[in-house]
Amino acid sequence: MSDFISDFWHLFVAGVTLVSILACAFFLWASGKTRVIAAADNTTGHVWDGDLREMNNPLPRWWVYLFIITVLFALGYGLLYPMFGQWQGVLKWSSHGQWEVERNKALAAVEPLYAKFRGMDPKDLAKDQQAMAVGERLYMNYCAQCHGSDARGSKGFPNLTDADWLGGDGSPEYIHKTIVEGRQGIMPPMAAAVGTAEDVRNLAHYVLSLSGSPHDSVRASQGAAKWGACAACHGADGKGMHATGAPNLTDQIWLHGWGEEAIVRAIEKGINNVMPAQNALLTPDQIHVLTGYVWKLSNAN
Repeated sequence: MSDFISDFWHLFVAGVTLVSILACAFFLWASGKTRVIAAADNTTGHVWDGDLREMNNPLPRWWVYLFIITVLFALGYGLLYPMFGQWQGVLKWSSHGQWEVERNKALAAVEPLYAKFRGMDPKDLAKDQQAMAVGERLYMNYCAQCHGSDARGSKGFPNLTDADWLGGDGSPEYIHKTIVEGRQGIMPPMAAAVGTAEDVRNLAHYVLSLSGSPHDSVRASQGAAKWGACAACHGADGKGMHATGAPNLTDQIWLHGWGEEAIVRAIEKGINNVMPAQNALLTPDQIHVLTGYVWKLSNAN
């Protein structure tokens, strides 16, 4: 992979771009110098569809001038802006730099609004209609893609409207920490520790029995002996542990799918869920307001 980020490719791209532009200018010049032997009727002898003849007329001057302007514009653009490989251009323009300028302008415009919210507790923000209107827009822009517009999540993406929190207690402090730092939930493949494929299925039925879900009681009784492989994270009673981020298996909340096959798949292949940190996208003030909004989702009453 390092071969594709070496200086060679920078020079290659720059060279191909420059040669392509200069080639256009060369072919325009060459076309003006080349003389085609024409017939007496000033045609080249090329005929299409029986009666369409190619005339031997020079290019219109306006077309030639427009072509020259295009070539000069391309060279000028490449001098001022990044176009030739790693060349940044005389103006040092970049899309990220322009984004930062526009973002800073937008943040400056809303600074008085966020200044009002800055000293408020997230739980107090949840009672402020203006703060919640801002929080809703932040949520829609940065969170709804995964957790859904209604915040009820989907397979693999937690529901933010209930009281089930994998890595913490759902407090504003925990929510703020999660938004800033992100979260990574990992369950390693456990099939080897459990035993045979039949043992895995028996354990799956035991897990179903913990929440009172439909299951095979005979298989569940046999799978109980294999629960020790899971108890280290999910607890002896299966109610999970915030310290490890292991979910409670005694409720009816199934983040990665419900049923025997879903549980067998989790045991055999493991699970790796990642919520990226948002502190690079959101300002501290925005995170503060968003924390209050997310907290309210599960504390509406």
